Amino acid sequence: MIYNDFMKKRIPETRYRASRICRALGNPTAYEVLTLLAGQTRTPEELASMIGVNVATVSQVLRVLRNLDLVRYEVEWRHHEYWIKASAVKTVMKDLEKLVAVIESQK
Repeated sequence: MIYNDFMKKRIPETRYRASRICRALGNPTAYEVLTLLAGQTRTPEELASMIGVNVATVSQVLRVLRNLDLVRYEVEWRHHEYWIKASAVKTVMKDLEKLVAVIESQK
């Protein structure tokens, strides 16, 4: 039995999917990609240049984010433009950053 199938049977689908999103947001590159997409649509090449990683890394992160239904893209010839699908993603990220500030202030 695959671990994911086991976990799906033990917890509701919504919580399982939420945990997968948390896992993706735990990747600093993915978090930075979402942060940059929060402002405007961008290409993988733009994102790679801004973050300082190669395009292959950004493309892999974008694939994970697409599979989680967090980002969407549009293709015009060979030009891919990505954006955040739901504004709730931006809200969650702001709330996470507020949580970090609260935790830091309690040290």
